[in-house]
Amino acid sequence: MTPRRARAARALAALGALALALASATPAGAGGPPGRLPPTRAEPSFGAPLTRAMARLAAAIASDDPAGALATFFPEAAYVRLKTGEIPDPAGDYENRLVALLRLDVAAYHAVLDAGSPARFVRVEADPAFARWIPPGACENSLGYWHEPGVRLVFAHDHRLVSVEVDSLISWRGVWYVVHLGPNPRARDVGTVLSYTLGPGRPGPPGGC
Repeated sequence: MTPRRARAARALAALGALALALASATPAGAGGPPGRLPPTRAEPSFGAPLTRAMARLAAAIASDDPAGALATFFPEAAYVRLKTGEIPDPAGDYENRLVALLRLDVAAYHAVLDAGSPARFVRVEADPAFARWIPPGACENSLGYWHEPGVRLVFAHDHRLVSVEVDSLISWRGVWYVVHLGPNPRARDVGTVLSYTLGPGRPGPPGGC
């Protein structure tokens, strides 16, 4: 072997060793799509991660942008993982019920918050004490996850504070997602604003899954 080839072989070997070391130091599955990775039992944060997610949702509502709201919505892959073996057609239920209702709800929330003058998002109100680990087997779910009910989006609208409720959030691997914007269940499949009120309102009530 020539000196040049020997140096190249040593360099390749060093790169291979570095790649192996990095792979060993990286948790299995890290960096993959969040919906395709299993949930974790670690308690989610109620600080910046929740505020970021709810600010994106509020912006989508304010601009009547269902596609923007879908960016904050529970991933389909995660929903299918939860429901496989529990309901007949998880993917169909996701698209035909959950996503369809989200689109209707975004339009309904926008109509309320855009009447008179556009609303401006101010903050999110949530009670961490309401967070609950939903164990596998509960609520027709095959896996466990963290659930938070009754989060409120507070807006400045027509020179006063108003707020609306987000029915249900799921934290999946530390990321907060909307799973129901309006009420679940509901009597009719129409866009429905949940708990519009003057002022910031109160988060909750606890419960649900």
